[in-house]
Amino acid sequence: MVRIRALLPTLPPSERRVAEAAVADPAGVAAKTISELAADCDTSETTVIRFCRAVGLKGYPELRIGLAAAAGIEDAASSTLTAGGDIGPHDSLADVVAKLGYADARAVEDTVAQLNLTLLERAVDAVVSAGAVDIYGIGASALIAADLHQKLHRIGHRAAAWPDAENALTSAALLGRGDVAIGISHTGATPATVTALAEAHDNGARTIAITNFPRSPITDVADLVLTTAVRETTFRSGAMASRIAALTVVDCLFVGVAQRNFSRTTRALERTRSAVQGARGR
Repeated sequence: MVRIRALLPTLPPSERRVAEAAVADPAGVAAKTISELAADCDTSETTVIRFCRAVGLKGYPELRIGLAAAAGIEDAASSTLTAGGDIGPHDSLADVVAKLGYADARAVEDTVAQLNLTLLERAVDAVVSAGAVDIYGIGASALIAADLHQKLHRIGHRAAAWPDAENALTSAALLGRGDVAIGISHTGATPATVTALAEAHDNGARTIAITNFPRSPITDVADLVLTTAVRETTFRSGAMASRIAALTVVDCLFVGVAQRNFSRTTRALERTRSAVQGARGR
Protein backbone atom coordinates (compact mmCIF):
# COMPACT_ATOMS: atom_id res chain seq x y z
CA MET A 1 0.00 0.00 0.00
CA VAL A 2 2.84 2.35 0.82
CA ARG A 3 4.47 1.93 -2.58
CA ILE A 4 1.15 2.17 -4.41
CA ARG A 5 0.33 5.50 -2.75
CA ALA A 6 3.81 6.84 -3.51
CA LEU A 7 3.68 5.90 -7.19
CA LEU A 8 0.01 6.77 -7.78
CA PRO A 9 0.50 10.38 -9.01
CA THR A 10 3.05 9.30 -11.64
CA LEU A 11 1.19 6.31 -13.12
CA PRO A 12 -0.49 6.43 -16.55
CA PRO A 13 -4.28 7.03 -16.32
CA SER A 14 -5.27 3.40 -16.90
CA GLU A 15 -2.84 2.10 -14.25
CA ARG A 16 -3.82 4.93 -11.92
CA ARG A 17 -7.42 3.69 -11.93
CA VAL A 18 -6.19 0.29 -10.75
CA ALA A 19 -4.08 1.95 -8.04
CA GLU A 20 -6.99 4.08 -6.85
CA ALA A 21 -9.21 0.99 -6.59
CA ALA A 22 -6.55 -0.82 -4.55
CA VAL A 23 -6.07 2.11 -2.17
CA ALA A 24 -9.81 2.70 -1.74
CA ASP A 25 -10.72 -0.94 -1.02
CA PRO A 26 -7.73 -3.27 -0.58
CA ALA A 27 -9.85 -6.11 0.78
CA GLY A 28 -12.35 -5.82 -2.05
CA VAL A 29 -9.69 -5.82 -4.75
CA ALA A 30 -7.90 -8.74 -3.10
CA ALA A 31 -11.10 -10.77 -3.47
CA LYS A 32 -11.45 -10.11 -7.20
CA THR A 33 -10.10 -11.99 -10.16
CA ILE A 34 -7.87 -10.08 -12.55
CA SER A 35 -10.72 -10.03 -15.09
CA GLU A 36 -13.13 -8.52 -12.56
CA LEU A 37 -10.67 -5.83 -11.51
CA ALA A 38 -9.84 -4.95 -15.11
CA ALA A 39 -13.54 -4.59 -15.92
CA ASP A 40 -14.24 -2.50 -12.81
CA CYS A 41 -11.37 -0.15 -13.72
CA ASP A 42 -12.37 0.05 -17.39
CA THR A 43 -9.04 -1.32 -18.51
CA SER A 44 -7.39 -4.55 -19.64
CA GLU A 45 -5.82 -7.46 -17.81
CA THR A 46 -2.51 -6.51 -19.45
CA THR A 47 -2.73 -3.08 -17.81
CA VAL A 48 -3.35 -4.67 -14.40
CA ILE A 49 -0.23 -6.79 -14.86
CA ARG A 50 1.76 -3.70 -15.91
CA PHE A 51 0.55 -1.98 -12.76
CA CYS A 52 1.71 -4.92 -10.63
CA ARG A 53 5.18 -4.71 -12.15
CA ALA A 54 5.25 -0.93 -11.75
CA VAL A 55 4.87 -1.34 -7.99
CA GLY A 56 7.56 -4.02 -7.84
CA LEU A 57 5.40 -7.16 -7.85
CA LYS A 58 5.77 -10.20 -10.11
CA GLY A 59 2.08 -10.46 -10.95
CA TYR A 60 -1.53 -10.29 -9.85
CA PRO A 61 -1.45 -13.15 -7.30
CA GLU A 62 1.27 -11.31 -5.37
CA LEU A 63 -0.80 -8.11 -5.48
CA ARG A 64 -3.85 -9.91 -4.04
CA ILE A 65 -1.79 -11.34 -1.19
CA GLY A 66 -0.26 -7.94 -0.41
CA LEU A 67 -3.62 -6.16 -0.45
CA ALA A 68 -5.20 -8.79 1.79
CA ALA A 69 -2.38 -8.37 4.30
CA ALA A 70 -2.68 -4.57 4.17
CA ALA A 71 -6.43 -4.80 4.69
CA GLY A 72 -5.87 -6.98 7.74
CA ILE A 73 -3.49 -4.47 9.29
CA GLU A 74 -5.92 -1.61 8.72
CA ASP A 75 -8.81 -3.63 10.16
CA ALA A 76 -6.79 -4.40 13.28
CA ALA A 77 -5.99 -0.72 13.75
CA SER A 78 -9.57 0.43 13.19
CA SER A 79 -10.84 -2.11 15.74
CA THR A 80 -9.02 -0.26 18.52
CA LEU A 81 -9.77 3.30 17.37
CA THR A 82 -10.97 5.16 14.36
CA ALA A 83 -7.38 6.00 13.57
CA GLY A 84 -6.21 6.20 10.03
CA GLY A 85 -9.27 8.27 9.16
CA ASP A 86 -9.23 11.94 8.36
CA ILE A 87 -9.78 14.51 11.09
CA GLY A 88 -13.35 15.77 10.90
CA PRO A 89 -15.00 18.97 12.16
CA HIS A 90 -16.86 17.09 14.90
CA ASP A 91 -13.94 15.05 16.26
CA SER A 92 -13.18 15.56 19.93
CA LEU A 93 -9.69 16.68 20.95
CA ALA A 94 -9.10 13.13 22.20
CA ASP A 95 -9.97 11.78 18.74
CA VAL A 96 -7.63 14.31 17.11
CA VAL A 97 -4.76 13.30 19.39
CA ALA A 98 -5.41 9.60 18.77
CA LYS A 99 -5.54 10.04 15.00
CA LEU A 100 -2.41 12.18 14.89
CA GLY A 101 -0.53 9.75 17.11
CA TYR A 102 -1.57 6.81 14.98
CA ALA A 103 -0.72 8.54 11.70
CA ASP A 104 2.71 9.68 12.91
CA ALA A 105 3.58 6.26 14.33
CA ARG A 106 2.38 4.58 11.14
CA ALA A 107 4.46 6.95 9.00
CA VAL A 108 7.61 6.03 10.93
CA GLU A 109 6.86 2.30 10.80
CA ASP A 110 6.03 2.33 7.10
CA THR A 111 9.07 4.47 6.27
CA VAL A 112 11.46 2.17 8.12
CA ALA A 113 9.87 -0.94 6.59
CA GLN A 114 10.39 0.25 3.01
CA LEU A 115 13.71 2.08 3.42
CA ASN A 116 16.26 0.68 0.97
CA LEU A 117 19.21 -0.26 3.18
CA THR A 118 21.58 -0.67 0.24
CA LEU A 119 20.92 2.89 -0.89
CA LEU A 120 21.11 4.14 2.69
CA GLU A 121 24.52 2.48 3.07
CA ARG A 122 25.73 4.18 -0.10
CA ALA A 123 24.41 7.53 1.15
CA VAL A 124 26.29 7.04 4.42
CA ASP A 125 29.47 6.23 2.45
CA ALA A 126 29.07 9.40 0.41
CA VAL A 127 28.56 11.68 3.42
CA VAL A 128 31.41 10.11 5.42
CA SER A 129 33.90 10.75 2.62
CA ALA A 130 32.50 14.13 1.52
CA GLY A 131 34.60 17.26 1.56
CA ALA A 132 31.48 19.39 2.02
CA VAL A 133 27.78 18.60 2.43
CA ASP A 134 25.07 20.95 1.16
CA ILE A 135 21.48 20.38 2.31
CA TYR A 136 18.56 21.97 0.46
CA GLY A 137 14.99 22.28 1.73
CA ILE A 138 12.27 24.90 1.40
CA GLY A 139 9.35 25.55 3.78
CA ALA A 140 8.70 22.62 6.13
CA SER A 141 11.60 20.74 4.52
CA ALA A 142 13.93 23.55 5.64
CA LEU A 143 13.35 22.43 9.25
CA ILE A 144 14.50 18.92 8.34
CA ALA A 145 17.52 20.29 6.48
CA ALA A 146 18.46 22.40 9.52
CA ASP A 147 18.18 19.35 11.75
CA LEU A 148 20.55 17.31 9.57
CA HIS A 149 22.97 20.25 9.33
CA GLN A 150 23.08 20.63 13.11
CA LYS A 151 23.68 16.91 13.63
CA LEU A 152 26.47 16.62 11.05
CA HIS A 153 28.12 19.87 12.07
CA ARG A 154 28.21 18.84 15.70
CA ILE A 155 30.24 15.70 14.95
CA GLY A 156 32.75 17.58 12.82
CA HIS A 157 31.45 17.29 9.26
CA ARG A 158 31.44 20.36 7.05
CA ALA A 159 27.74 20.82 6.36
CA ALA A 160 25.45 23.72 5.52
CA ALA A 161 21.68 23.98 5.18
CA TRP A 162 20.31 26.44 2.61
CA PRO A 163 16.60 27.34 3.06
CA ASP A 164 16.81 30.24 0.60
CA ALA A 165 16.50 29.37 -3.09
CA GLU A 166 19.21 31.72 -4.40
CA ASN A 167 21.67 30.91 -1.62
CA ALA A 168 21.14 27.21 -2.27
CA LEU A 169 21.82 27.68 -5.96
CA THR A 170 24.98 29.74 -5.45
CA SER A 171 26.34 27.20 -2.97
CA ALA A 172 25.52 24.34 -5.34
CA ALA A 173 27.47 26.11 -8.08
CA LEU A 174 30.61 25.90 -5.94
CA LEU A 175 30.41 22.18 -5.22
CA GLY A 176 32.44 19.63 -7.13
CA ARG A 177 33.65 16.06 -7.15
CA GLY A 178 34.05 14.72 -3.64
CA ASP A 179 31.22 16.86 -2.28
CA VAL A 180 27.65 15.80 -1.47
CA ALA A 181 24.34 17.62 -1.94
CA ILE A 182 21.14 16.46 -0.26
CA GLY A 183 17.73 17.69 -1.44
CA ILE A 184 14.70 17.24 0.81
CA SER A 185 11.21 17.56 -0.68
CA HIS A 186 8.11 15.61 0.35
CA THR A 187 6.53 15.96 -3.09
CA GLY A 188 9.85 15.77 -4.91
CA ALA A 189 8.70 18.67 -7.05
CA THR A 190 9.75 21.78 -5.10
CA PRO A 191 11.32 23.90 -7.90
CA ALA A 192 14.03 25.57 -5.83
CA THR A 193 15.17 22.29 -4.28
CA VAL A 194 15.18 20.43 -7.58
CA THR A 195 17.08 23.24 -9.31
CA ALA A 196 19.75 23.44 -6.60
CA LEU A 197 20.25 19.68 -6.58
CA ALA A 198 20.49 19.67 -10.37
CA GLU A 199 23.18 22.38 -10.23
CA ALA A 200 25.18 20.37 -7.70
CA HIS A 201 24.81 17.26 -9.84
CA ASP A 202 25.98 19.08 -12.97
CA ASN A 203 29.07 20.25 -11.10
CA GLY A 204 30.07 16.72 -10.16
CA ALA A 205 28.77 16.46 -6.60
CA ARG A 206 27.17 13.26 -5.36
CA THR A 207 23.45 13.96 -5.00
CA ILE A 208 20.94 12.43 -2.59
CA ALA A 209 17.17 13.00 -2.59
CA ILE A 210 14.82 12.43 0.35
CA THR A 211 11.23 12.33 -0.90
CA ASN A 212 7.92 10.52 -0.59
CA PHE A 213 7.56 10.00 -4.34
CA PRO A 214 10.15 7.80 -6.08
CA ARG A 215 9.22 8.99 -9.59
CA SER A 216 9.13 12.71 -8.84
CA PRO A 217 11.30 15.35 -10.62
CA ILE A 218 13.93 15.45 -7.86
CA THR A 219 14.81 11.79 -8.49
CA ASP A 220 15.93 12.67 -12.02
CA VAL A 221 18.86 14.67 -10.61
CA ALA A 222 19.68 12.37 -7.67
CA ASP A 223 22.32 9.66 -7.66
CA LEU A 224 20.65 8.11 -4.61
CA VAL A 225 16.98 8.30 -3.58
CA LEU A 226 15.83 7.64 0.00
CA THR A 227 12.05 7.46 0.27
CA THR A 228 9.57 8.08 3.06
CA ALA A 229 6.13 6.45 3.25
CA VAL A 230 3.41 8.87 4.26
CA ARG A 231 -0.31 9.12 3.67
CA GLU A 232 -1.32 12.68 4.50
CA THR A 233 -4.76 13.39 5.95
CA THR A 234 -6.73 16.55 6.68
CA PHE A 235 -4.60 19.51 7.91
CA ARG A 236 -1.43 17.50 7.29
CA SER A 237 -0.29 18.30 3.77
CA GLY A 238 3.50 18.58 3.60
CA ALA A 239 3.95 19.44 7.26
CA MET A 240 3.13 16.80 9.86
CA ALA A 241 3.50 13.07 9.20
CA SER A 242 5.74 13.85 6.24
CA ARG A 243 8.08 15.78 8.52
CA ILE A 244 8.21 12.95 11.06
CA ALA A 245 8.96 10.41 8.33
CA ALA A 246 11.70 12.53 6.75
CA LEU A 247 13.29 13.13 10.15
CA THR A 248 13.36 9.35 10.60
CA VAL A 249 15.34 8.98 7.36
CA VAL A 250 17.64 11.82 8.43
CA ASP A 251 18.23 10.14 11.80
CA CYS A 252 19.09 6.84 10.10
CA LEU A 253 21.52 8.63 7.78
CA PHE A 254 23.13 10.59 10.61
CA VAL A 255 23.58 7.65 12.96
CA GLY A 256 25.06 5.63 10.10
CA VAL A 257 27.59 8.43 9.52
CA ALA A 258 28.32 8.92 13.24
CA GLN A 259 28.87 5.19 13.77
CA ARG A 260 31.54 4.94 11.07
CA ASN A 261 34.10 6.74 13.25
CA PHE A 262 32.78 6.13 16.71
CA SER A 263 35.73 7.54 18.65
CA ARG A 264 35.81 10.73 16.56
CA THR A 265 32.06 11.17 16.99
CA THR A 266 32.30 10.66 20.76
CA ARG A 267 35.13 13.18 21.08
CA ALA A 268 33.26 15.74 18.97
CA LEU A 269 30.08 15.36 21.01
CA GLU A 270 32.02 15.71 24.27
CA ARG A 271 33.84 18.83 23.06
CA THR A 272 30.71 20.54 21.79
CA ARG A 273 28.75 19.62 24.92
CA SER A 274 31.56 20.93 27.11
CA ALA A 275 31.72 24.20 25.17
CA VAL A 276 27.98 24.80 25.52
CA GLN A 277 27.91 23.91 29.20
CA GLY A 278 30.92 26.13 29.83
CA ALA A 279 29.23 29.08 28.15
CA ARG A 280 26.07 28.57 30.20
CA GLY A 281 28.11 28.56 33.40
CA ARG A 282 29.76 31.90 32.72
